[in-house]
Amino acid sequence: MWRQFKIRLKIANRFRTDLFNKDLFKYAVVSNDNLHFDYEISIEQEIKKNAGFENKLYNLELAAKKINQYVLKPGQIFSFFKIIGNPKFHFKKSRTIVNNVIVEDVGGGICQVSGIVYQISLIAGLEILERHNHSIDIYTEETRFTPLGTDATIVYGYKDLKIKNNFSFPVKFQIHIKENSLHIKLLSTQSIQKKELFFESAINGNNIVVNIFDSDRKLLNQSKYKKMNHHI
Repeated sequence: MWRQFKIRLKIANRFRTDLFNKDLFKYAVVSNDNLHFDYEISIEQEIKKNAGFENKLYNLELAAKKINQYVLKPGQIFSFFKIIGNPKFHFKKSRTIVNNVIVEDVGGGICQVSGIVYQISLIAGLEILERHNHSIDIYTEETRFTPLGTDATIVYGYKDLKIKNNFSFPVKFQIHIKENSLHIKLLSTQSIQKKELFFESAINGNNIVVNIFDSDRKLLNQSKYKKMNHHI
């Protein structure tokens, strides 16, 4: 009960912030426009098998189905949890990280969808308004499915992934699952020049700090993770 109250309070605070910043009516909506997307950028990630794998696949497919309905027109904002909604509804239990601990929880696994959306947005040069990395790095280089620093954790009401279409033409995320791989395309009505990403990591005490730069040495993001003694 108290947890649900805190979530509602957080959402109300976000509503007031969006109203003050004039972003309230900039969020993408389901589009039925007959647009022709002639260009694309694409990447893919392996979906690692682990406990709750079938539920994770279900969650990934449901999240992808929701996202695929939306088009980002110029100036519009993609909000992951506005599109996905509260994962307590319709999603299944799978592995996730809560308070630095790996647990089974409803909606587990959908952070791989938010992460791949974030990664392709960096490559395309879309404007990142909000993104949060995971608190810990649970993987080794052998088990990692995406470069460290390109993850995007989602906590409904608290942490969102928000991306603005800063181009003068519409774009659209299109996600599908094929043979245990997660595929994403950023579709566009005009050509987008892909950015090359450069990663630099360093140990700082008990933390791993990862910086991502573009080819002009512009810092795109910085992520900090607690080191784990035992990885998966």
